[in-house]
Amino acid sequence: MGFDTSLSAFNISASGLTAERLRMEVVANNIANAEVTRTPEGGPYRRKDVVFEAVLHPDKPGARAGQSSGLGGVRTVGVIDDSSELPKRHSPGHPDADADGFVTMPNVNLPIEMVNLITTTRAYEANLKAAQSFVDMNQQALSIVRG
Repeated sequence: MGFDTSLSAFNISASGLTAERLRMEVVANNIANAEVTRTPEGGPYRRKDVVFEAVLHPDKPGARAGQSSGLGGVRTVGVIDDSSELPKRHSPGHPDADADGFVTMPNVNLPIEMVNLITTTRAYEANLKAAQSFVDMNQQALSIVRG
């Protein structure tokens, strides 16, 4: 494994850390707004999702035609609104209730958000562990070279 390859392994982990940190922030924001029925945009809060895409390394000079050097990590394409239906709750005394006493609530499902938070945390930890392993391996290699 050459220096370029090992450094790209670290970059892949770093891109995963960045992407999962954003996803964690979005999930936390969803949880925080689970009961918000009035937003500056109008209407109830809409749950958000993060969209990722794989990053591919461009062909390296000297590589065979059409041969890619492989994956280069992940990046976020954007944060999108979840277009699922907004649930209605009967709450006649609520200030945002309609004439029939129903309030349109955010489409945030707390159990799903908690599962998303746990999986995001685990993915972040895995990327952090991989980055730490990269640092440890390079420190050991340097100590071998130093003698």
